[in-house]
Amino acid sequence: MEIDRNKPVLVTGGNGYVASWLVRNLLEEGLEVHATVRNPNDERKVGHLRRMAQSSAKGRLTLFAADLLKDGSFDAAMQECELVFHTASPFSIANVADPRRRFVEPALEGTRNVLRAVERLRQVKRVVVTSSVVAIYGDAVEIRSVPHGVFDEQCWNTTSSLEHEPYNYSKTLAERAAWDMVRTQSRWELVVINPTVVLGPSLTRASESGSMEFMHRFVDGSLRFGAPALTFGLVDVRDVADAHVKAGFTPHASGRHLLLSDTLSMLQIGQILCAHFGSGYPFPRSEAPKALLWLSAPLLGITRKFVQRNVGIPIRLDSSYARRDLGVTFRPVEETIVAHFQQMIDDGLLPDRRSRAK
Repeated sequence: MEIDRNKPVLVTGGNGYVASWLVRNLLEEGLEVHATVRNPNDERKVGHLRRMAQSSAKGRLTLFAADLLKDGSFDAAMQECELVFHTASPFSIANVADPRRRFVEPALEGTRNVLRAVERLRQVKRVVVTSSVVAIYGDAVEIRSVPHGVFDEQCWNTTSSLEHEPYNYSKTLAERAAWDMVRTQSRWELVVINPTVVLGPSLTRASESGSMEFMHRFVDGSLRFGAPALTFGLVDVRDVADAHVKAGFTPHASGRHLLLSDTLSMLQIGQILCAHFGSGYPFPRSEAPKALLWLSAPLLGITRKFVQRNVGIPIRLDSSYARRDLGVTFRPVEETIVAHFQQMIDDGLLPDRRSRAK
């Protein structure tokens, strides 16, 4: 399906970690961008978007206020748009007191509200939804039951729940809801992006991305005596943004797209950081025994069920479909990790201890 580049495109949650790079890419391509945010007057949260628009020689940006939980909230921003990027969704790796309110409601109802607007505003031709690898699998142990021992777009997370990995559960519910809604009609198309753990430089210091939480684990001292034997797929935020643009404008694009540069353990990530930034930070030098993690899980803010089903179980992921269908390429994962950590230092989010590491 061809998208008219002279028409505006909508990006929900436009000031998010991935969405900010997406907005930047769209502006650089000379497109008119409608971006929804919670409060267009919050300069701390949206100032970087305004500065991008001011420096763009081609594109134009308009900010709209929108609420994921309010039906009709996206109608104004969606006017005249043939293409909608729905990126808005809460993300955190920390435990929360009310996961239904924090994760499930905004992810599920937000997706439904955006797609209800698509149904009302009948000029929309394609919707690109930012899902996640966690909608593909919930626990590493599931690798033992998937075909060929590799996670790909054919897999679905069937094990997460409100009580066990509620963020994963919310992303799965939201993506399934999107596929359920697109199947009821034939006017608009759905393309889904399923990134693995997204790292790389942020365009704003005000980012609340869970990726920042993830990287802080390597310097807050919690891994000093050993990292859990956990393996993650990793991908650069700039490549994720590029994949969104290609998912929106590639006429034949279809289905789900798992985005992955490489899979690394937490220890391997720590080793990369140590090689580039020295020993002035408490990077992990070894892996912690699984039995010890199981015993101390409640003190670490994780469940013993999570330890049992994930620690010490390596995973394999296949991103070949995204490479073929969208023509995406991925930066080397070491470049991404180093760029992410360096920016945290440059932004004052971490002390610069490299001089003391020599």
